[in-house]
Amino acid sequence: MKEFKYTIDGKEYNVEIGDINEETYVASVKVNGEAYEVGMEKPTEPEKKKVELGKPVAESNEESAAPATNANVANATKAPLPGTITAINVNVGDEVKAGDAVLVLEAMKMANNIEAEKSGKIAAICVKIGQSVLEDDALFVIE
Repeated sequence: MKEFKYTIDGKEYNVEIGDINEETYVASVKVNGEAYEVGMEKPTEPEKKKVELGKPVAESNEESAAPATNANVANATKAPLPGTITAINVNVGDEVKAGDAVLVLEAMKMANNIEAEKSGKIAAICVKIGQSVLEDDALFVIE
């Protein structure tokens, strides 16, 4: 059993998560001593990659997904709200002008173009497609 303490709007909640039924995906939960049965979403099966014999496996482009260690992320363009990155329109080293759409952040079922705040060269891309970000997370760096 896992125990957690949460404070929401100044009120403290003690939450105990008990057994989870693997067949029905129902969890036994106690909140401040009161028992609940909580239905959960069935986890999705990981997507299996098709491998063809005799062909090399495609290399993943991890360079653009990870923040550059030599880039100053203190000057990075930050996420204006929480959401999920759905598209990245540039690569590291690309020249951009102020107002260019650098990436797309989906928040509350709306696609938001995140634009370059200034002209320059993309020094780092700190996110990858499909990544969830919080408000003020670093997205990209322009030098």
